[in-house]
Amino acid sequence: MSETVIAAPGKAPPMGRFERYLTLWVALCIVAGIGLGRALPSVFQALGAATVAHVNLPVALLVWLMIVPMLLKIDLAALGEVKSHWRGIATTVGINWLVKPFSMALLGWLFIGVLFRPYLPANMIDGYMAGLILLAAAPCTAMVFVWSNLVDGEPHFTLSQVALNDIIMVFAFAPLVALLLGLSAITVPWDTLILSVVLYIVVPVVAAQLWRRSLLARGGKPALGRTLRTLAPLSLSALLLTLVLLFGLQGQQIMRQPAVIAMLAVPILIQVYFNAGLAYLVNRRLGVAWCVAGPSALIGASNFFELAVATAIALFGFQSGAALSTVVGVLVEVPVMLSVVQIVRGSRGWYERGTA
Repeated sequence: MSETVIAAPGKAPPMGRFERYLTLWVALCIVAGIGLGRALPSVFQALGAATVAHVNLPVALLVWLMIVPMLLKIDLAALGEVKSHWRGIATTVGINWLVKPFSMALLGWLFIGVLFRPYLPANMIDGYMAGLILLAAAPCTAMVFVWSNLVDGEPHFTLSQVALNDIIMVFAFAPLVALLLGLSAITVPWDTLILSVVLYIVVPVVAAQLWRRSLLARGGKPALGRTLRTLAPLSLSALLLTLVLLFGLQGQQIMRQPAVIAMLAVPILIQVYFNAGLAYLVNRRLGVAWCVAGPSALIGASNFFELAVATAIALFGFQSGAALSTVVGVLVEVPVMLSVVQIVRGSRGWYERGTA
């Protein structure tokens, strides 16, 4: 992952070869997961059954390996820089917490609950909608460093925005999910939801901050930089292994019902482009610099799919419609966000003419 924390002001760090070909690795892991799931069903069933208190242990381990090294980059002191980019911050926060979750709930109701309902299994519709809500209820805190890097985003803005989102997420994720699930008439298992927030948000944030402080106290920024370089492959490797596990468990459903996957992808695609476009246009209207508007649009559109997948599995199980919806989110996320990157980069001249 990019090491935005220690980058020079205004300069995006270079992408590694592994990150540049992330879409290829994701596609290969999806294929491998589906193939291994069909070849070794008993192994994947055993992994899926390895749960304690509704938490799947292999998924929990992989999620922690994914997000703790990424959260290690976050300096909560960067919250002091929020005022430097307040217009971009306000736009992104508004999109992330006031627009995206509710627009996804509306799109889920429209497409899954109404338009596609006759073509979907009736007993899975509530689960599909729950998965879409989980997918949109928390902004991405990890992959956005990659997206920001690809659009030459202002590193201090990205850092302060992600730090702020982490703090908001600790307090807002569970109530927001409960509200939207309740509006969709889906029963909310509060105990499991709160456990998921603690395991996948609170614990990783606290652990990463304690580790970060320890590294800085012992060796300063050079020690932090060395650790980030060492851990970067671990985060992405955990992501890819998670994809193998998820598609190994969901592969038969995916192969049996490709039309369902396509239908679930429709609201996800619409909400990504809608929220990215809205954030980009609002920033342009407010006269925000392009290097801030780019990452703002990308943070506004991307989802914390690691959290969504883990929470869907904890709340509803591996074979649920909710889990399948979040896995479709993983399937869509990388290629669609790369397309948004291209749109943002290609429109720079148009954007800057409007803010001149």
